Amino acid sequence: MPFTVAIQMDPIERIAIDADSTFALALEAQARGHKLFYYGPRALTFRDGKVTARAQPLSVRARKGDHFTLGEPKVFDLAAADVVLMRQDPPFDMAYITTTHLLERLPASTLVVNDPKEVRNAPEKLFVTLFQDLMPPTLITSDPAEIRAFRAVHQDIILKPLYGNGGAGVFRVKPDDENLGALLEMFTAFYREPIVVQRYLPEVRQGDKRIILIDGEAAGAINRVPAEGEARSNMHVGGKPVPVQLSARDLHICQTIGPELRARGLIFTGIDVIGDYLTEINVTSPTGIQEVKRFGGPDGAALIWDAIERRKK
Repeated sequence: MPFTVAIQMDPIERIAIDADSTFALALEAQARGHKLFYYGPRALTFRDGKVTARAQPLSVRARKGDHFTLGEPKVFDLAAADVVLMRQDPPFDMAYITTTHLLERLPASTLVVNDPKEVRNAPEKLFVTLFQDLMPPTLITSDPAEIRAFRAVHQDIILKPLYGNGGAGVFRVKPDDENLGALLEMFTAFYREPIVVQRYLPEVRQGDKRIILIDGEAAGAINRVPAEGEARSNMHVGGKPVPVQLSARDLHICQTIGPELRARGLIFTGIDVIGDYLTEINVTSPTGIQEVKRFGGPDGAALIWDAIERRKK
């Protein structure tokens, strides 16, 4: 039976259609006969107990420069949608959190992917702390003395903002680096939240794996190899995607965290693994399904819609 699907996302005209996971999900939904509506997070409204959005009918096609058509906007009661895809990108700030509260007011008959309450309760760099045995040595604090003590033990460290994304604000501080004090001052000036400090993992030179999990099951991976002279592996800062097979350790990590993801209604997640260590669990707007498919892996968009349809039944 066709669904009515509302997609909450960033401006559709700006996406890269050969990389964007939301676009792949929209194409697959359309191919299955589902009816699509598009709106941005600022179009959400709560009034008289109803959650609405000024939404537009949407059709999509894999044609660069001409990848979508929008109909006339109208006030759409999201309770009438079978599925809402919450797919706007971070930052995970109060605006993002507010959308989770509003979408949580929808009736159980509307499936929100991922579950908004669990998205709110599972920030990437905090959710991962549930799995201490899988993580590298990690510190989360605003206390400079604690950070200096951690560095004294581990020497080579990584600093990153707690709610950052896309590699922004990530710094490697080597044992002989004299900039730690200046970096802590900068973090204090720009962020109110604590800092995440981790032991540097030299295995990152061989790549940072993005593993896709769908309803708690591993569904392919890519490896992102950082550019020469760059500590970050994110593709938009020069990281190169290459094919990779899941190791026994990768599968162990997925099997360990999978039941928790499934229980929380986190249908589409992407985890980051460096060497033997789980570093992040991405639940807000995971990416990577197009790259996995391009390298011969599973069709993640099809598997996600299979999982959504199972849940709807």
